[in-house]
Amino acid sequence: MCPVCASPMMIVELQGVEVDHCPACRGTWFDSGELELVAEIAGIEPERLRGVLLPEPGARAGTRRCPRCGRRMQPATVGPREPVHIDRCPDGDGVWLDAGELASVVRNYHEGDLGKLAEFFGDMFRSELEHGR
Repeated sequence: MCPVCASPMMIVELQGVEVDHCPACRGTWFDSGELELVAEIAGIEPERLRGVLLPEPGARAGTRRCPRCGRRMQPATVGPREPVHIDRCPDGDGVWLDAGELASVVRNYHEGDLGKLAEFFGDMFRSELEHGR
């Protein structure tokens, strides 16, 4: 179930990566292994994701629950400048990006590892981002 709107999520295979996508609110869940696979396909060493997904120091758990383990997710930040705030499972099960957060990553980052990840997301979700769905 979607951690935002509680609608059933569907598995979507995009460029060989299966992700959980909510057609109702257009958010996307990346299991930890899926996110590492995305990074690898995008040309980023999977362990370098830690430099792209930054935990927010001192942040309290939010109200959204991890769709895998049910624990309250914690806020994390994508990128050091023009940060995009996302939700991550405290047990490392994965990360949740709202539709607007995914679009912000694609729109705001063009350089380095984060640029590679943004380019991959842009290709992966092109029709969704272009049609505002």
